[in-house]
Amino acid sequence: QVQLVESGGGLVQPGGSLRLSCAASGSILRIFDMGWYRQAPGKQRELVACITSGGTIKYADSVKGRFTISRDNAENTVYLQMSSLKPEDTAVYSCNVIIATREAVLGINYWGKGTLVTVSS
Repeated sequence: QVQLVESGGGLVQPGGSLRLSCAASGSILRIFDMGWYRQAPGKQRELVACITSGGTIKYADSVKGRFTISRDNAENTVYLQMSSLKPEDTAVYSCNVIIATREAVLGINYWGKGTLVTVSS
């Protein structure tokens, strides 16, 4: 089995920073893409940022220059450093990781439970 544990959400003032973490554990053979999605109230879930196993990174236009995604392959962890936060960044942030196990060597999408980020004064 595979588990994803997220941490780092919370309440922050506009212009502030937060760092989200998502650690994968369990019977992992290999980790492929890792990413962060968010869903604001009344809106569809959207991709925030993703990083491939080779280090290729993609950001949503709305977060470019403010958010930084990174990964620690030794720790099976993906991070999202968020700076210059805006009220419109308020959402539930969920990590998404494609993981290969012995039962699924081509990889399966795993989702974290989500962590709430609230940007408000």
